[in-house]
Amino acid sequence: MIDNRNVNIIADADNRKIVFISDIRFKGKRNVNWEDVKEYLKGYVGDCYMISESAEKIYIGNELPDEYTGSESRKSLHGANAKAKANAATAIPELIEIATNQEFQENTKEKHVKDARNGWYRYDVRFGIPVYEEDVLVRYNIFGARLLINHAENGKKYLYDILAIKKETSRPQQ
Repeated sequence: MIDNRNVNIIADADNRKIVFISDIRFKGKRNVNWEDVKEYLKGYVGDCYMISESAEKIYIGNELPDEYTGSESRKSLHGANAKAKANAATAIPELIEIATNQEFQENTKEKHVKDARNGWYRYDVRFGIPVYEEDVLVRYNIFGARLLINHAENGKKYLYDILAIKKETSRPQQ
């Protein structure tokens, strides 16, 4: 379990939950140090968290740090989305807690025959990253993403990665 995190769960006007990450641990306008993110994620290995909506237990296994920081989906991220994924690592327990909208998919890749023998689950999550101007908080950028969970041969479900990170655009007031 990782301590010293400043993370909160709130509900928006539509009563949808958002994880607010108040401290930006992984800074950098151009490049994220993914080795630092990987080392941080190792602190979660062996932990277990529960999805509030379904009371399902989600474990953190040894594969998460490497997959989270080295996957093809991560390598395609740039700018704000890369920074958002790096900092989402600090809110793993809360993101699992608010996961919603479960979708199941059979495993089709031979390389995942053990770690996803029973298929894959995807869940929607939302999180906010603060935006500062001259050390003053001016707003939060809100991101949507998908948790990727594998259902392993041992019957347990493991967080495998966070995918499809995309900044939400603001909606005009009605």
